[in-house]
Amino acid sequence: MASVIDTATAEPKTESDEAPRTERPSSAAALGAVERPRTVFGNHLMWRRGFGRRIISPLTRRIIAVNMLPLAMLAVGFLYLGKFESSLIGQQIESLRTQGEIFAAALGEGAVLESSDEGETLLPELSRQMMRRLVEPTRTRARLFDILGKLIADSRLLRGPGDSVQISELPEPDHRGLLGRASDRVYDWVVNLLPSHRRYQPYHEGDSAEDYREAMQALHGESGSVVRSDPAGGLVISVAVPVQRYKQVLGAVLLSTGSGEIEEELRTVRLELLRIFGVALLVTVLLSFYLAGTIARPVRRLAAAAERARGRGARTEIPDFTGRGDEIGELSGSLREMTDALWQRMSAIESFAADVAHEIKNPLSSLRSAVETAARIEDPEKQRRLMAIIFDDVERLDRLITDISDASRLDAELSRLELAPTDIGAMLEALADMHQTTRADGAPHLSLDLPIDRRVLVLPGIETRLSQVFRNVIANAVSFSPPGADIRIRAAQDGRAVLVVVEDDGPGIPEDKLSTIFDRFYTERPAGEKFGTHSGLGLSISKQIVEAHRGRIWAENRRDAAGEVCGARFLIRLAA
Repeated sequence: MASVIDTATAEPKTESDEAPRTERPSSAAALGAVERPRTVFGNHLMWRRGFGRRIISPLTRRIIAVNMLPLAMLAVGFLYLGKFESSLIGQQIESLRTQGEIFAAALGEGAVLESSDEGETLLPELSRQMMRRLVEPTRTRARLFDILGKLIADSRLLRGPGDSVQISELPEPDHRGLLGRASDRVYDWVVNLLPSHRRYQPYHEGDSAEDYREAMQALHGESGSVVRSDPAGGLVISVAVPVQRYKQVLGAVLLSTGSGEIEEELRTVRLELLRIFGVALLVTVLLSFYLAGTIARPVRRLAAAAERARGRGARTEIPDFTGRGDEIGELSGSLREMTDALWQRMSAIESFAADVAHEIKNPLSSLRSAVETAARIEDPEKQRRLMAIIFDDVERLDRLITDISDASRLDAELSRLELAPTDIGAMLEALADMHQTTRADGAPHLSLDLPIDRRVLVLPGIETRLSQVFRNVIANAVSFSPPGADIRIRAAQDGRAVLVVVEDDGPGIPEDKLSTIFDRFYTERPAGEKFGTHSGLGLSISKQIVEAHRGRIWAENRRDAAGEVCGARFLIRLAA
C-alpha cells in the first residue's frame, strides 16, 4: 500500500467503481466543429489585411520617407546657396570696382582738356574711343557721365548718345541635345521654386546720372555699387567710380554686368550637388529597402503566422528569428513561447475536462443505479441502505465539484493576487498547534524543527495558498502514518530559498509513482479509509501553487540502515 493520499479528496481508482473511460478527442477533433468557420474568417482577415499581398508595406514606406526627408531638406538647403550667391556678387562688385578705378585713372590722365576759364573737362570723342578700347577685353558695359550728369559715352553705342546703332551680344549657339535641354528645364523649374531676387530693386534704363544712384554718388567723389533685378529674372550689377584729376571730380564711370557668370557658377555647383544628392538618394533608398526588409518582412511573417494560428484549429509553427539577436528575434521567441504555452494550456484544459467528465461519471453511475433500484424495491431496510449510498454519492459529487472549481480558478487567482512577506515559521507553528489541539487519541504526533533566527523563513508569497499546501502535505502524512507515530517537520534556509521537509513513518511511495502522485485525480487510499473521501486533486493543486511561487515540490522515500523503505518524505523549496 503506497503512503500517499491526495488530501483534497483521495480515493483509489479500481475497475469496480470506474465508469468506462471514453477515448478523449484530439485537439483538432475537439475543435472540428468550429474549424471551418474560423478558417474562413481567418482567411478573410488575411485577405482584408493584405498579408503577403502588398508590394511595399506601410512600414517600408515610412522608413523610406523618414530616411529621405532629412536628405531632401539638406539638398534643398544646398541648392538655395544664398550665402554662396552673395559671396559671388561681392566678388563681382570688387572686380567691377577695380576695373572702374583703372578706367577712371586712364580717362583722368588721357581724356582731359585743360581750360583756364572753365577748368578741366573731359573730351567726349576721345573718352568714347578710350572707353571702347578699355571695355573690349571685358564683358561689361561701361558708361561715362560728365560732371553735370550728362551721358558722354556708352560702350553699347558706336558713336555717342543719340546714335541709332547699338551693339548687342549674340547668344552662344546651343549644342545641347534633347536630354540636355530637358535637364535644363528641370533645373530651371527647381531653381524657380527657390527664393527669388525680389529683394533687389528693378533695373530701368536711363540717359543721365540722375537715373542711377551709384553714379550720383560717384559724382560726389565716392564709389558706389547697386544690385538690381532685370525683367528676365537675372541680376544687373553696377559699380560707379569717380573720374578725378588732382582730386577734382570730372565725371563718373559706370560699369554694369549681368549675372550670367554668377548663374553659371551657381548652376555648376547645383548640378554637382544634384549628382551627389542623386547618388545619396539611390543609396538611401536601397539601404531603406534593406532595412525595411529586415524589419517589415519578419514582422509580416510573424503577423501572418499569428493570424493562421488564430484562424485554424491545428497548431501553426511561428517563424524562428531568435538568431537575429535583436528586438524582432526577441518578439519571435516571445511569440513562440506564448503559442507553446497556449497549446500546452489548451491541452491541459482538454485533459482536465476529460478527467473531470470521467471522475464525475463514477458517482453519477453509482447514484443512478441506486435511484433506479430504490424505485423498484419496497423493503424499508434496503431502501435505507440505498438512501445512504445515494447520500454518500451526493457528498462525493459535492466534494469533487468543489475541488474541481478550486483547481480551475487557481491560475487566475494566483495571477491577480500580489505577493506579500509571509512568515513560513509562524505558519508552520500555527498548523502544528492546530494539529496538536485537535488530535484524537492514537493519532500521530507532530514535531517542529525551526531555526533560531526566524527571519530567514520570511519570503514573498500568498499566505492562504501556501498554508493550503502545508495543510495538504501534513494531512497526507497523517493519513498514512501508523497510530502514535511521529511526523517531523523542519524548515531551514537553503541558499536564497526556504526548504520545508515533512517526513512520516508510513509505508512509503512506489518508486514508479514518485512523480505520478502529483497528477490530477491520482489517488492511493490507505487501508480502512472510507471510499470517496478525496478527489485526487490535493497534491496537484499544491504543486500548482508552489510552482506559481517559483518553487518546487517533490517526494522521495525514507530508508533505514538496511535500505528498506521506512516512510515518505515531501520536500518543498520556495524561492525568497
